[in-house]
Amino acid sequence: MGGCISYFIPSRRRKLPDLESGQVDAEPLRPSRIPEPEPLRPVPEEPKTIYIAVMGATGSGKTTFINVASGSDLRVGMGLESCTNEVQTSQSFPLDEKNVVLVDTPGFDDTTKSDTDVLKMIAAYLQTMHKQGNILSGVIYMHRISDIRVGNTSRRDFTMFQELCGREAYKNVLMVTNMWGDINEDVLAREQELREKDIFFKPILENGALLLRHMNDQESAHKIIHNLTGIDPVVLRIQSELAAVNDITQTSAYAQLNRELMEQAERNRQELQKLRVELEEAAQAQDEETRMELQEESEKMEAELLRVQNESAMLASEYQAELRRIEEQLHARAG
Repeated sequence: MGGCISYFIPSRRRKLPDLESGQVDAEPLRPSRIPEPEPLRPVPEEPKTIYIAVMGATGSGKTTFINVASGSDLRVGMGLESCTNEVQTSQSFPLDEKNVVLVDTPGFDDTTKSDTDVLKMIAAYLQTMHKQGNILSGVIYMHRISDIRVGNTSRRDFTMFQELCGREAYKNVLMVTNMWGDINEDVLAREQELREKDIFFKPILENGALLLRHMNDQESAHKIIHNLTGIDPVVLRIQSELAAVNDITQTSAYAQLNRELMEQAERNRQELQKLRVELEEAAQAQDEETRMELQEESEKMEAELLRVQNESAMLASEYQAELRRIEEQLHARAG
């Protein structure tokens, strides 16, 4: 008789939990995938704004240079007539990953303002900039290479410029010649004279300043300014002096200007004395026409002498008023 063979195949059942013992065999948890955070993108920094003052005699091309470099439309004077009767700034423009602002200043031979007016305007603006933390990256001094000779007016302006800056700031100064036109031997000789004579640019060049040419286009202007975009800023002598005492009559620039005013007053006194002698002679000769002319000239000379004497005396009080005006003006612009 045949036998029957059975096979037991165990089934794969899930093991039931042992409720009495309280033990439960749990399946291991599979870790869920956490998305990686996106890397933070750096916020681009605003380009740093740097300030460069532009100085020079009236008619030297300061405002034209600023307009060419920045694309601004500041008003330009004609010939030797001054049009910059207060400190003004260009629109900001990018250069070497910086925003550049050029500061236009009147010359000390201004045709509409006295030298004391010019000094108090420039000093008040520079002091206000310093208070606000806007330190100059440098100063550009403009000079016409087309001038056949450097006259007394240009020398006076340059002397005042040196007193405003101070020797310690010369490394941040650019002496820029313009109005080249045709470059010939005479023009090159004038440039060499400026470079090598002690009465001109030699002392300032020997202490770190550069002598450069502006060829009246934006590329040339930007090449010039490039020399100041990457160097440490500088505090001018007059800014240091005013920060220490806040009295313009205690500055080197005032001392220089006051010497010139006193010399001018002495010349006026001598001229006035001559006029009085001539006036007496005309009266004795009964030359009424000459006497009237001399009398008119004498009165003008007396008025000029009084003006020169008063300029120096009034500068201190007028400077404080100008300082307040500039501060209010810049505050209004910022607001």
